[in-house]
Amino acid sequence: MKKEFKSGFVSIIGRPNVGKSTLLNSLVGAKVAIMSDKPQTTRNKIRGILSAEDYQIVFIDTPGIHKPRHKLGEFMVASAVNSFKEVDLILFMVDASEKVGAGDEYIMNILREVSTPVFLVINKIDLVKKTVIMEKIISLTSKFDFAEVVPVSAATGENLETLLRLIVQYMPQGPKYYPDDMVTDNPEKFIIAEIIREKILKTTRDEVPHSVAVQVEDIQNKGNLIFIMSTIYTEKDSQKGIIIGNNGQRLKEIGREARLEIENLFGNKVYLDLWVKVKKDWRKKEGALQQFGYYQE
Repeated sequence: MKKEFKSGFVSIIGRPNVGKSTLLNSLVGAKVAIMSDKPQTTRNKIRGILSAEDYQIVFIDTPGIHKPRHKLGEFMVASAVNSFKEVDLILFMVDASEKVGAGDEYIMNILREVSTPVFLVINKIDLVKKTVIMEKIISLTSKFDFAEVVPVSAATGENLETLLRLIVQYMPQGPKYYPDDMVTDNPEKFIIAEIIREKILKTTRDEVPHSVAVQVEDIQNKGNLIFIMSTIYTEKDSQKGIIIGNNGQRLKEIGREARLEIENLFGNKVYLDLWVKVKKDWRKKEGALQQFGYYQE
C-alpha cells in the first residue's frame, strides 16, 4: 500500500532577531533567507521548500513582529500577520536568552484570534542553562495553549529532527506544490537583491541602519557571464558616503562578497554593476515601498 503524501504551509513568526531566518535555512538545508545580527533583517515573506519522499513543507519566514515606526514597518508587521491566514501550522519562536516581554505578549494576543495550531519553538538553547529553558516554558505555556513545545538551537541543529518530525505529523494529506529540487519560489531578482542587502548590513555594521533598499534593474546572460545591474538606495547623502567608502573601497567589498555568493548560487561567472543613489525618506512613502517590492499580496 502506497504511503500517503503530506504537504502544507508553515509560518515562522516571532519578535525581531529570534533566529527565524536561521531556522528556515537550517530546516530547508539551503540559504534562502538572509541573516544578520541586526533585528528586522527580513522584510518580505520568504518561502523555503523542504521536499522528501512522503512530504513537502513550505516554510514562510516572516518579518519580526514589532511596533511599526514607519510605512515599511507597517508593511512588515502586516506581512507577518497576514501569513497566519494561509498556513496549516504556526511556529512561534522565542529567544531562550531573552526574557518574555511585551512583544511576546503582543504576538500571543494576535494568535488567540487564530484557529491554526501553534508550536512554541524556544531557540538558542545552546546559550543558556536548562533551568532557564524550563522557566521560559512554564511562563509561556501558562499564557497560551500551544500544540507542542520544542526547545531547539537553529544554529547548531540541536533538536531540529524532533521539530521536523512533529511538523510533518501536523501536515494534512495534500499534493506536491513544487519540484523536488526547488528550495524557494522567490524570483531571481529578489534573491540577488537580498544577497546584496545582506552584504551591506554585514559590511557597514552599525553605521547604516535599515534605511537601505536594493533594486536589481537588469539581468542579462552573455555567454558564460551573467551581467547584473543593481542600485542601492539610501535615505541620506551621509549614508550614501558610508556605503561607497573611501575611494569606493567599501562598495567594492560589498560588490565582491555579493558577486561571489551569486556566482556560487547560479554556477556562473557574474559581473555585478552597483550604483548608490539617495531617495529621501523612502521608508515613509507608499510609492517607494511599491517600487522596491514591499506590497501586500
